[in-house]
Formats: sequence, C-alpha cells, structure tokens
Amino acid sequence: MDLEAKINAYLQEIITDPNYFIVDIVISGSDKRKIMILLDGDEGVDIDFCASVSRQLSARLEEDEVMGEQPYILEVSSPGLDHPLANERQYKKNIGREVKVETIDDTIITGELLKVEPGFILVSQQIKEKGSKKIKEEEVSIPFQSIKKTKVLVSFK
Repeated sequence: MDLEAKINAYLQEIITDPNYFIVDIVISGSDKRKIMILLDGDEGVDIDFCASVSRQLSARLEEDEVMGEQPYILEVSSPGLDHPLANERQYKKNIGREVKVETIDDTIITGELLKVEPGFILVSQQIKEKGSKKIKEEEVSIPFQSIKKTKVLVSFK
C-alpha cells in the first residue's frame, strides 16, 4: 500500500463523525516528507478538530513506523478560500455564494452557485446585453466532468 493510501486508511479510522470529510491528501518534497491533510465539514472545521486529527494521525504513523526514522512535516487544516472546491459536499456547502468556475475548455463562468445536483451545478451568471447597458441573469448548467476548477469568491458586501 502506498503512503497516500495508508494515510487515507488511517484518516478513515480517525474521522468517525460523518459531518467531516477529507478534501485532499498532498504528499510533497523530493523525499516525500511533507504531508498536508485538508479537511472540511458540513458546518466548517475548527482548529481543535484539526489538532486532534493531527495528533492521532501522527501517533499512528509513528506507531506503525510508516515514515521510518527520518523527520517529516505533518499539516492538518481546512482548505481555505484559495483552494478549489474538490467534491460535491463542498459545492453544497457553498450554495448561495459567488463562485468562479473554469471549465476544461478554459471558459470562465462567474456567478452565484444556485444548485448542486448529481452530475452538475447550476450557476446564475450576469451577462451584459450587447449594445445595451442592460444586465440579464442567465442560469448556466455545468457538468462536473467539464469543470477544471471552482473557487469561492470573497465578497466584502
């Protein structure tokens, strides 16, 4: 079993509350000694939860001597706004927020995330009519398989 699969298996045992989920496991560095775990929850993730997961995961890695004697860096956190949405639960959590969706054909769609259904999302996009100052709302259905990345936009309204 490779390192990522082993870490994922440990996390499945550690995270028993169904309100929390794994967003990403990133293993980096030339010697694969930096491990970043990104977690999210239906109601968000607090620092105490991340610290608890970090302590439990670190104990498991050391107990099973997964990383050997070499030092490693373990970070457990929430994805933050700069990290693209990675799964359907994250999309559902952000309904009503402004998003920027980049499709695999490099089309950019910016607007309010209205709906998340199996297989697609629905975004309300404002479009300026040609030759006019009028702005109309257009709902755009975007299949998940055509999404390259989606980021939540910060609003200071």
